[in-house]
Amino acid sequence: MASSVMLAALMITGVVGLIRAERVNKSGSGGVVWSTAEEEGDLVVRKGGDADGSTAVLEELDGGFSSLDGMLQWAIGHSDPTKLKETAENVQQLSSENLKQRQLEIKELMESLKMPSDAQLMQIAIDDLKNSSLLLEEHLRALQELLILVEPIDNANDLHKVGGLSVVIRALDNPDSEMRMTSAWIIGKASQNNPIVQKQVLELGGLPRLMKMVKSSFKQEAAKALYAISALVRNNVDGQELFYAEAGDLMLQDILSNSTNDITLRRKCVFLVADLAESQLETRNKGEQPFFSNPLFLKSVVDLTASTDLDLQEKALVAIKNLLQLRTTEVQVLKHFCDLDGALEKMREQLQQLILEGDRRDYAMDMESLRREVKLIYHGKLEKVTQVPT
Repeated sequence: MASSVMLAALMITGVVGLIRAERVNKSGSGGVVWSTAEEEGDLVVRKGGDADGSTAVLEELDGGFSSLDGMLQWAIGHSDPTKLKETAENVQQLSSENLKQRQLEIKELMESLKMPSDAQLMQIAIDDLKNSSLLLEEHLRALQELLILVEPIDNANDLHKVGGLSVVIRALDNPDSEMRMTSAWIIGKASQNNPIVQKQVLELGGLPRLMKMVKSSFKQEAAKALYAISALVRNNVDGQELFYAEAGDLMLQDILSNSTNDITLRRKCVFLVADLAESQLETRNKGEQPFFSNPLFLKSVVDLTASTDLDLQEKALVAIKNLLQLRTTEVQVLKHFCDLDGALEKMREQLQQLILEGDRRDYAMDMESLRREVKLIYHGKLEKVTQVPT
């Protein structure tokens, strides 16, 4: 029994030796990425590819070894059979005292290899962000770690408790565009369907900063900022009211009416329009925002149906469908100023051609079904308005 235990110990010692050798390398390019904290428990493992295969060992340790036996099995499977035999023979020659000493050493090694909790990792990343002496790339790495860590809702809820949310919001003003973009991305992920974080971000003044970022000339930054805004105001009446107070309607109209804007930004924008209109339908008692009936705004949405991008067209149809169901939407404006009839007919011709050619046929058929639904709602509302009272 003692021999098998020591064999396990020696095999694992080899694995640990490899890991500790890797720790010396702090280059940060591929393989292992380490936090600036010095404790061995503050190890942050990143998956990558190293020529010597050492990163594969670390990937196994990244939550892969749940027990001593698991590590032993891995070690045996990746060992030279001859050296394995020699190790077993050497173990049999050890005294009882030496065996106990080796067992104690292995226990200490196993303790040192315990992965830190998500809360500890978050705190390490936040401390790095607060450390002004670190390089930009180290701050970026800390943000990228937070981006992964905030995905679980419990972690997102803890971000403000450990002082991280205010740090991330401050990073929205960073001179570096990638820092700003990643910070917006974190806020969007943490806020999505999370009223707790939504409220915290709004109270910390995150929304006006994000709306300013949407005007960025860096398209990825603008897109991530709009993503975060959508996450903040979704199913959030307070967030929507602040959005409108900050001239969010003008922001949306500017994005939609400018055909030179990045296609991803315009998709996200019209998706947000559809979502906001749907929210208005669910909160009728609070009154509808007047900008939904603005002729220029409505035309900017209808004009998207002429896009060659089917995804953008589909999102525009959903937005029009929701807008049509609002009480304040002027159907006559859609008819005469926006020419919704003509837009729907042109789309019908385009989709019919795609269906006949078999090019994305199933998607085109789904789009046609949605187009017909929009037309039905539109003409139903039009008939009510144009009916002569008896």
